[in-house]
Amino acid sequence: MKSALLAAAASAVLLAAPAAAQGVKIGILNDQSGVYADYGGKWSVEAARMAIEDFGGEVLGQKIELVTADHQNKPDLATSIARRWYDVENVDMITELTTSSVALAIHELSKEKKKIDIVVGAATSRLTGDACQPYGFHWAYDTRALGVGTGGALTKAGGDSWFFLTADYAFGYALEKDTSEIVTANGGKVVGSVRVPLNSSDFSSFLLQAQSSKAKIVGLANAGLDTTNSIKQASEFGIVASGQKLAGLLMTLAEVNGLGLQAAQGLVLTEGYYWDLNDRTRNLGERFLKRTGRMPSMIHAGTYSATLSYLKAVKAAGTKDPDAVAKKLKELPVDDDFAKGKVLENGRMVHDMYLFEVKKPSESKKPWDYYKLLATVPGDKAFFTAKDSGCPLTK
Repeated sequence: MKSALLAAAASAVLLAAPAAAQGVKIGILNDQSGVYADYGGKWSVEAARMAIEDFGGEVLGQKIELVTADHQNKPDLATSIARRWYDVENVDMITELTTSSVALAIHELSKEKKKIDIVVGAATSRLTGDACQPYGFHWAYDTRALGVGTGGALTKAGGDSWFFLTADYAFGYALEKDTSEIVTANGGKVVGSVRVPLNSSDFSSFLLQAQSSKAKIVGLANAGLDTTNSIKQASEFGIVASGQKLAGLLMTLAEVNGLGLQAAQGLVLTEGYYWDLNDRTRNLGERFLKRTGRMPSMIHAGTYSATLSYLKAVKAAGTKDPDAVAKKLKELPVDDDFAKGKVLENGRMVHDMYLFEVKKPSESKKPWDYYKLLATVPGDKAFFTAKDSGCPLTK
């Protein structure tokens, strides 16, 4: 009997050994073929790969592995992939998670499975608000920060009436809501809005409504190709020429590059990173450029930072245990080539945001020289405090 028990114990050890030897596994789950493929896509995968290399390729004496998948902006598909990653493939952390409906679904699954997710590409402030959970984090920006940056600046500058073209899902609703609150708090008013299906090709009927509203600001509460297509078509309708101003509420360097300076010049936008801000941002940007042929946006740089911060937390915790790692993520300062910041109790990474104006073609002196810095928005002004976020964890 004793020998049988010893044999069983030895067998259990042998069975456990392969799992322990698997090392640390990180998953990049995002849109790699659709409307947000340029916004995040394969470029975010490369950013995570850079972070792993910069960290040294291993942690706690174990190899770091990167897996990736295209969720096609479908929450059910994303959940299916993430469940398989967590249950079968022993993925320890999932990051990027572009598309708010996807991020909210994975946030809930991660809570159930007690696995860490760090959202970078999705925007909704609900992730660290009413939908917050102990293993969920939100990194580069959110709808609140975009509203404070772009919405606040344009309203204070006299753009006191707004009409929204709003992406018809969780992200768009949150961006319209958070920006509207900032607009009204600064003495402006919202005169109307229209919901636009994701991945629309024809914005004409929506732009006509915006035009007839006579609002000073047409707020584009969308992202990716939807933003660039709506800006192009707004130009065809003469919206800016007739005196209204477009506000790209979620625009990154990728979309500006896709539009070109001729079409994008004069747009005001908010990002959490720009490659030409300082020596550290330039270091990351130039290394990324050598690898990919393009400069990173805040999504790509944010994915680099999220991946690096997770690995630092694993090392500091001395274990992959999600509770210990989540605790370290909230204790350790963030200090890398993306940003300097801190993580609040609700999982929100707080750092400075930047208000930019897109340069005229004549003002651009070199490739990717696209932005003029208008203002720095301190992190504690850009983001909700943990107490004000609505997160149940902070009650």
